[in-house]
Amino acid sequence: MAISLDWYSTPLYYDIIFDADTKKEATFLEDVYRLYGKVKGKSALRVLEPACGSARLMLELAKRGWQTYGFDLSSEMIKFSQKRMKKHESHLWVDRMESFVVPGKVKFPLAHTLVSTFKYLLTEADAVAHLQRVAEGLLQGGVYVLGVHLTDYANLTEEHERWAESRGGVDVVCNIHSWAADPKTRLEKVRSRLRITKAGETKQQETTWNFRTYSAAQMRALLKKVPTLELVACYDYTHTLENMRELDDSYSDCVTILRKR
Repeated sequence: MAISLDWYSTPLYYDIIFDADTKKEATFLEDVYRLYGKVKGKSALRVLEPACGSARLMLELAKRGWQTYGFDLSSEMIKFSQKRMKKHESHLWVDRMESFVVPGKVKFPLAHTLVSTFKYLLTEADAVAHLQRVAEGLLQGGVYVLGVHLTDYANLTEEHERWAESRGGVDVVCNIHSWAADPKTRLEKVRSRLRITKAGETKQQETTWNFRTYSAAQMRALLKKVPTLELVACYDYTHTLENMRELDDSYSDCVTILRKR
């Protein structure tokens, strides 16, 4: 039987599952910034990651010379991240996506939230507030890379994804289920189940939550409410520049490139 437990309270297992594509994602972020960033004059390689989780991308970008800033609502994630970032210049703190405050009012040429963490913002007001906060924190010409899984409201079937990864004698299997979204409330139920095997013993834990959903039209309507951020390109979760897309409903894993005017 799986016990009910917030998977963000077990950051090591979360990190093991999602670390596989970290280097590829970091390269994508750097490539996107070089291609779309229009910050005038010389600017430090400084990057902000809202909802930074286990700081896997912060660590990789720090190794590449970036000054990294990140926050997360989970204090367990931040404690885990602070330990792993001790040898690098970084700033980590507990904060909310819709109301965060950057220490020292630092401005950034690059910010990113690559996975669908943005969908934890369950109201339009909070989503707009987050985008406005990011826009305020960017230098003019700076870039925000925002990944959001778009929803097909006509799809009434249960979706399932599975990952299996290992590190240091710890095996983790992650199954994520999502149910059909309600087009009126724009909420979808999601459940993650982790099976962790270590030293011959296996345990299971599960977390359930709601995501706010977006079609391509709903995402476009949201972005219009923050005109300081200009939509300059879209990609998918292959995280390669060759796969440029339109912001439409022909695919689900959408990465929008937003630039501060």
